[in-house]
Amino acid sequence: MFEHDVVLTVNGERRRGRIEARKTLADFLREDCALTGTHLGCEHGVCGACTVIVDGRAVRSCLMFAVQADGADITTIEGIGPADGSLGPVQEAFRQEHGLQCGFCTPGFVVTVQAFLADHPDPDDAEIREALSGNLCRCTGYQGIIAAVRAAADGGAA
Repeated sequence: MFEHDVVLTVNGERRRGRIEARKTLADFLREDCALTGTHLGCEHGVCGACTVIVDGRAVRSCLMFAVQADGADITTIEGIGPADGSLGPVQEAFRQEHGLQCGFCTPGFVVTVQAFLADHPDPDDAEIREALSGNLCRCTGYQGIIAAVRAAADGGAA
């Protein structure tokens, strides 16, 4: 077994680990950091449930090895909201606009939208749909999710 030492900043907290080279970032976050909000759906990068922010970019954590993230700043769904446990603007928009049902895909959507709005604070509907195209939901029909992105962008979820 070939292991590497890694140091990552996860949700503002420095984390160290000694891990196998083949361990995915998703598994490191779930198993080593006990951050189970990062969900594993397809494990092929198709569904978006495992999306986290790595150095400001939304990435599929099931496709990235944890050793590739050595030295990176990572934000998971657990790090999106304020430290007091209240909901952040994107999370509140999803709640207000009924952008979730079963909730399995929700962390990936929220993290994706958080990263998207940081780069596109005033998106049009086509940009929203394009940004969401890498995340799959089997329950909502997407209308509430799109409305949530609009609300978060407009500041209506503050």
